[in-house]
Amino acid sequence: MTTFTPLPRPSGPEAFPAAPAVEAFNLSKGYGRAETRVTALDDVSVSFEAGRFTAIMGPSGSGKSTLMHCLAGLDTADSGRIVLGGTELTALNDRQLTALRRERIGFVFQAFNLVPTLTAEQNITLPLALAGTTADAAWLDYVVTTLGLKDRLSHRPHELSGGQQQRVAVARALLTRPDVVFGDEPTGNLDSKAGGEVLALLRRSSQELGQTIIMVTHDPVAASYADRVVLMSDGGLVGELHHPTADSVLAALGKLGA
Repeated sequence: MTTFTPLPRPSGPEAFPAAPAVEAFNLSKGYGRAETRVTALDDVSVSFEAGRFTAIMGPSGSGKSTLMHCLAGLDTADSGRIVLGGTELTALNDRQLTALRRERIGFVFQAFNLVPTLTAEQNITLPLALAGTTADAAWLDYVVTTLGLKDRLSHRPHELSGGQQQRVAVARALLTRPDVVFGDEPTGNLDSKAGGEVLALLRRSSQELGQTIIMVTHDPVAASYADRVVLMSDGGLVGELHHPTADSVLAALGKLGA
């Protein structure tokens, strides 16, 4: 297994991290059987502080997407525990897990996943509509204003640029004030300018709104927007970076052979 020496933890405020938003304990996950079995997660334990923006990175097949899917309740581990906001995900049944994902987890994917026949505002409020509840008008206004969508709410997805569509997806993820927003390559379908705008908005959501964000990415520039980068290889955690830059991330990935 490739090894990487983690950077020392800072001596400032990060030395006393906030309470975790989500934690994993001894997660293991494999696919296939016997000779064809592949270990995606190998006894992984990791904690993500509330209100911080964390990127998960590693070579292809390192387990980063599997870890995120398990943390978000989209996949199940073979063993281990996940605790999100004091709730143990691994103890929930399917109905309870569906409700938790809808109410306490936000998602921003590479594909914008917007309903083409709905307006931007209707797409933003869709999770609440499906849950039979209504949006807090003041919070909705604050989110769309912060994300620069105030004058785009009546537009349908085909009338919006890619960056604007992804902002709608970010607003939808933030509207329920979730414990965690998970991003799976959220800028993968955007050009560099639009991608930078979305990443800046995610960082602002963390810094100004106190939102916990966990993002899987292969892009060192995208990871440089995060407060912390967690590095994975061969299904395990192999290091982390604080206050990352594109250069420091690229150097760390180079040591992993990515």
